[in-house]
Amino acid sequence: MSDPSTFAVNLLSWFDLHGRKNLPWQYSSDPYPVWISEIMLQQTQVSTVIPFYEKFMATFPCLEDLANASLDEVLHLWTGLGYYARARNLHKTAQFIVNDLHGVFPSTQESLMQLPGIGRSTAGAIAAISFHQQAAILDGNVKRVLSRYFAISGWPGEKTVTDQLWQLAEAHTPIERVADYTQAIMDLGATLCNKSAPKCDICPFQKSCIALQTSTIELYPGKKPKTVRPTRSTCMLIIRNTRGAILLQRRSNEGLWGGLFSFPECSEEELSAQLSLLTGSTSHLAPFKHSFTHYDLLIQPVLIELEEPMTPFQESETCWVSRFGEEKIGLTKPATQLLASLL
Repeated sequence: MSDPSTFAVNLLSWFDLHGRKNLPWQYSSDPYPVWISEIMLQQTQVSTVIPFYEKFMATFPCLEDLANASLDEVLHLWTGLGYYARARNLHKTAQFIVNDLHGVFPSTQESLMQLPGIGRSTAGAIAAISFHQQAAILDGNVKRVLSRYFAISGWPGEKTVTDQLWQLAEAHTPIERVADYTQAIMDLGATLCNKSAPKCDICPFQKSCIALQTSTIELYPGKKPKTVRPTRSTCMLIIRNTRGAILLQRRSNEGLWGGLFSFPECSEEELSAQLSLLTGSTSHLAPFKHSFTHYDLLIQPVLIELEEPMTPFQESETCWVSRFGEEKIGLTKPATQLLASLL
């Protein structure tokens, strides 16, 4: 194993010259913006996050503003960023810190991990960047750097591999300049040691990276075992009334798209029964596919032009939208696409 202190010194020397220092969340070490950015950056690239982060922080500049907002307001600003459980957990955590912790942000990795939506790596990042504690992180970028540098075989999603990477991450996280080190190792993975085209010729570890020295960069990190990706299907009922407004229905808070507004759904087998409850003309629009992490969803939109101003589905929270962009609610991506084309 390499000397941890040498690893940190080399990484920080590179960071001082080449690291990113002007990202919008780097202007303060206050835990609130650090926390917001770390949650947004989970499984999402920096370039995608920046405009969402800036708009989010302009709307909710402090913890109390987020805690006092409605979930609809939060989900509305999150629309398009994906992984909506992150937004629900942000809202829940903000309310918990304000109401139960008297507005005091937890400061240790262990205490941060008790909050909704904050795992070990995110907690480590907040503890290191905001509170300067020696806390390790292990996001996707760090997994890639460590897997290549130490030639750690296997898919990082496997527990034995993850445990090994955590040991290395903790062993090489320094006490001094831990905030800079945390940003540095993420930057290295994002800008040089990237997934498909690593810039090994300008990497500060080109002489000590085992994968580079053995010409096996492409083997690390190990690939996820291939599985057959399932496809599910649904019908989305686009119900338009005589005034041209379209009915939206809030989804359950549990599961994918939790708390967002979309169209009423049913299976192909249930479609005839649902249409029999409505009076109006029906047309099938072009089907399309929406991909989630673990499966594809084949969507059949069915446009129903009502002949009378009625609304079914009274058992769930609903709203009518007559102009695209006027709604201040969280929308699913398919709903956003279909509303934009129909309104």
